[in-house]
Amino acid sequence: VQLRESGGGLVQAGGSLRLSCVASERTFSNYALGWYRQARGEERQFVSGISWNPTDTRYADSVKGRFTISRDNAKNTVYLQMNSLEPEDTAVYYCAADYGGSLEIVATRDDLLYWGQGTQVTVSS
Repeated sequence: VQLRESGGGLVQAGGSLRLSCVASERTFSNYALGWYRQARGEERQFVSGISWNPTDTRYADSVKGRFTISRDNAKNTVYLQMNSLEPEDTAVYYCAADYGGSLEIVATRDDLLYWGQGTQVTVSS
């Protein structure tokens, strides 16, 4: 499967962006999906995940209440709506997938996931 992110860019603090990730597989609806980010000089960290069941989601504490993950299986797309952005949100954001549909794996086992190429998000103060 190929994952392709889009929607990154430069935004002022307090602004919003919506990231999209399109998958190439027709079995997309079975996947659990997630977003990670990696700031310069730091390790990659989990941001948010969504299971094959779109009501089952998870967020890192740092983004709860500001970011929302969702999926549109008809479009093979997962979204990350990011509001109230802060300079600390600046990072490369990566889309990730677990073919087995496990949100737990998406959130905790980045070594088992499939990855997109990333999209840069820069938040200016």
